[in-house]
Amino acid sequence: MSLVFRTVAQLAGISLSLLGWVLSCLTNYLPHWKNLNLELNEMENWTMGLWQTCVIQEEGGMECKDFDSFLALPAELRFSRVLMFLSNGLGFLGLLVSGFGLDCLRIGERQQDLKKRLLILGGVLFWTSGITALAPVSWVAHITVQEFWDETIPEIVPRWEFGEALFIGWFAGFFLVLGGSLLNYAACLAQAPPASGHYAAAEAQDHCQQLEMKNTNVKI
Repeated sequence: MSLVFRTVAQLAGISLSLLGWVLSCLTNYLPHWKNLNLELNEMENWTMGLWQTCVIQEEGGMECKDFDSFLALPAELRFSRVLMFLSNGLGFLGLLVSGFGLDCLRIGERQQDLKKRLLILGGVLFWTSGITALAPVSWVAHITVQEFWDETIPEIVPRWEFGEALFIGWFAGFFLVLGGSLLNYAACLAQAPPASGHYAAAEAQDHCQQLEMKNTNVKI
């Protein structure tokens, strides 16, 4: 039964981690980290991401402009760029490492200790990737809340609100952390037995050794 749980945990962990990695990549590039709705002109909506700002018009579509300078960005956006790139890279590396540690992959099936270490390393990488995705999203959300309730800003000034990318980023970090936890859990369960061919070869070898010992005793 533990082997069934191990296989299910591996498949669920790698699937959730893959989904989290894809969502983290979308979060990195989507220009919807912050939304701004102008009361004076309800036909326009402004959005801000890590790389560009966009204006969405009901009649003219969406126009985006890249940020001119990295150093001119607010601190939370600068660090968010670095952390999201780090999250995407760690997630991709985790997929490669943990993929070679899965039981369904027959490559290196005789080296179960190595496959177990790869699975644990992949889970740790997914964990780190999830944390580095949750940190910038939560930081930007915290700054947005602070600025929204800042009493020093006049009420007539429009306030930025949460964008869709923040929620996608939270889901991405949660899936990465959960997927990494399942992979580490699977690595701690009983390992799958070798393939049936290995059993047959081992039994044949034992049978030959027994026959040789009998022949030796007869000759003596």
